[in-house]
Amino acid sequence: MKYLLEGEESKRLLFKKISTDHFEQWLPFFRDPDSFRYWEGPREEPETECKAWYKKQSWRYENNLGGMNALIEKESGLLVGHCGLLVQTVEEKTELEIGYSLLPQFRDKGFATEAATKCRDYAFENEFSDSLISIITINNLPSQHVAIKMGMKRDFVSIYNNNEVYIYRIWGSALKQRS
Repeated sequence: MKYLLEGEESKRLLFKKISTDHFEQWLPFFRDPDSFRYWEGPREEPETECKAWYKKQSWRYENNLGGMNALIEKESGLLVGHCGLLVQTVEEKTELEIGYSLLPQFRDKGFATEAATKCRDYAFENEFSDSLISIITINNLPSQHVAIKMGMKRDFVSIYNNNEVYIYRIWGSALKQRS
């Protein structure tokens, strides 16, 4: 589980290993239609999708494919969302992705950028990869803004899980040049 940020923190967030203890707090993500506004695909009952999501994270942990971290707001102790480093295959190439999802009440407050930037810095400091990507549907402007704020640039267009997506990328060498 070398890609997890368990025990790390940012200004407002604690990074913890995901636990089903947060199931009830995370369930509203699957009940909110805006969470899937940009992603095409079949929908199931929110409880079913939430259980499958936790199962997938557990599978990622067990197979050293990265995984999401629970983001806990320091001030309130509440679950804000999830963010992490995920091993993905895009166009037959293995990539390390920064993924992020927030509960509706925590969106548009800078938490996604804060968490994603921490993941970016952690990945480059530990030399996990020369570059990092984010897979973002072409209509998801809020997620594209997060990617741009952490220094990513649109690299190419692809199809991922039957969705047209932009692959945003940042190179570690480009980040060093900025500092």
